[in-house]
Order: sequence, then structure tokens, then C-alpha cells
Amino acid sequence: MFNHARSLRATAAAVVLATLATSATAQIYRGETAGVGDPVYTMFVAFANQARTADVEIQVNAGQTLTQSMLRGGRGEIEFFSTVPSLVNLMSNQARMYAPIEDAPAAASNLRSIVGFQAGAYHPVTLAGSGIESWEDIAGRTVFTGPPAGSASATSEALIRIITGYEPGEDYTAVRLSWGEGYAALADGRIDMMVRPAEIGSANVEQFGLSGEFRILSIPEDAQNSEAMQALFGGAGRGVAMFDGATYQGQLTQGEITALAFSQFVGTNASVDEDVVYRATRAFWENIADVQATAFFLQAVTPDTAFTSVNVPLHPGALRYYDEAGFAVPDALRLAN
Repeated sequence: MFNHARSLRATAAAVVLATLATSATAQIYRGETAGVGDPVYTMFVAFANQARTADVEIQVNAGQTLTQSMLRGGRGEIEFFSTVPSLVNLMSNQARMYAPIEDAPAAASNLRSIVGFQAGAYHPVTLAGSGIESWEDIAGRTVFTGPPAGSASATSEALIRIITGYEPGEDYTAVRLSWGEGYAALADGRIDMMVRPAEIGSANVEQFGLSGEFRILSIPEDAQNSEAMQALFGGAGRGVAMFDGATYQGQLTQGEITALAFSQFVGTNASVDEDVVYRATRAFWENIADVQATAFFLQAVTPDTAFTSVNVPLHPGALRYYDEAGFAVPDALRLAN
């Protein structure tokens, strides 16, 4: 006699076993990016979310130092990561923070790109009443320039040097903290100024105008035209950004603010399966309207800006999608045969 209850139990057990088998064999890819609230984080999570619609599951580990993420990515220890264009040559040449790392050049040779974007601009922020109203007022003050192991601190200190001639540790005190600690230190009055790369219109910067007033220092016109500043503007992943001071509530600098722009890109490793990267890239662009709705600055991510500041070859999977979709791919981003 047919036993309906036994049949249901058997069917349920089969479904559970099939689900467990699928879960056990499904690939979860490792991803690393910056901290929550950072534009780089926002872009990376948007990419991961769209990749998931194509059955590419990226486990996002946020709050990472990107100098290390790129190294781990080049070594194949993670599959997807946020990439800083200015660090690529340092890795390749085993320079600065990569100097003691013997395999840095080999890791750099394995970096591949997927999509680039302009992330934002460096915001030199000081609170009203700090006594800092111009770059020269930094003398003798305490300035948060970035995290200890990242590249942002070196860039911030170079920006100050070009404009004022001031050296950290001599003319002012440069403080290196995590991003979260930097925000808190400025709010608490433990530092006098913070130089923070952030998207234009950043809520993290806007917070200083919700309970008081603050000032974003603009790069002076004479400094903009200097040879050193032009070199900084023209560096990998760098550029010029201009925005209205009224973008932020409570911001005291009137008119147009000129700032150092920064760009980044989503990267991967040469060894990642071509079809995986192809599906993730295709899903990202087929759902670009959803990506653009994630944050205001992501509205600038379009086919025309897909390769902004990208300075390593495209992964073959990404390239396959771009060629199929008719994107104008720069020759420099195609792997040499």
C-alpha cells in the first residue's frame, strides 16, 4: 500500500540532501574593500550585489587597508578587491610600503581590472573656531592625514607640501589614525584639521554642518598652476574636482571649491575563472540603473567612464563582455599576446 507520509518524508529528505550538496559545492568568492561609508565601499558592494544576481557570490570583508588587499589579491588569497591606481606602480617597483615585500612585483603582475570610477575628492576639513581659515594657518597645528599603512596619508601630506611648503613633523603635526578615529578626533577637538578622501556630498563630511559650522579649504589658484600640483593632478588615479561650497550645509568656504580628485577600480586576479568575471561584469552593467540609484556619485558610472584611471589589463572575462557589448576598450587595457 502506498504510504503517503513516508513518501513526503523521503521527498523532504531528498530536497534537504540536494540543498546541502548544492551549498557544499557552491563557490563563495572572497572580496575586500574599505570601510562602511567610504565611496570605494559603496561601489564595491554595488558590484557584489549585482554579481550575486548572476550567481557569483562575493563575501565582502570591509574596513580593510587597500594596500594590503591589493597584495592579497595579487597573490590570489582573495578574488575581488578595491584597487588604488597609484599603488600599482609602487607594487610593481617594490617601492615605499612594498619595499620589504619580495613578491610585490609578482603580485602586481597578476592584478586584473573590471571597472573603474571616479570616487570623490580630498576634503581638507576644519571646524569653525579652529583658527584655520587658510592653508598657511596649518603651521603648528595637528592634522589627520590618513591611516598609518595606506596611501592617502602620503597624498594628503604631498598636497599640503605643494601648497604651503610645510613638512610633517617640522611645520605641523601629522596624525595617522583609522578613518573612523579621524572623524571622531576632529569632532572632539583633538585635532585641528582632517584631510579626508570622500565622495562629493559625503554624509560623513556633512555631519559637521548639522550641529555647527566647518570649512573645506580650496586649492589656491596659484598652487593649481604649479608644476608640482599639475604632476599630482596627473598622477595615476588622480585629477581635479570642482564643487560648490553650498553642497554642504554649514560649510563656510563660499563659491567653487577646487580639490584633488581620486579614482579607483574594482580588481581581480588573473587566475579567477573567465566565466565568473564575465557573468559578474555583465550583471553589473545590465543592472547599471540599480547601481546608479545606490548613491549620487555612482550616477557618473557609465559606459563612457568605465575605464577611468584603470592602469592594469582587463581580466579576460571582463574584456569578453565589453567587446560583446560594444564598449570602446583602450588598447592599453588589452593583454598583450
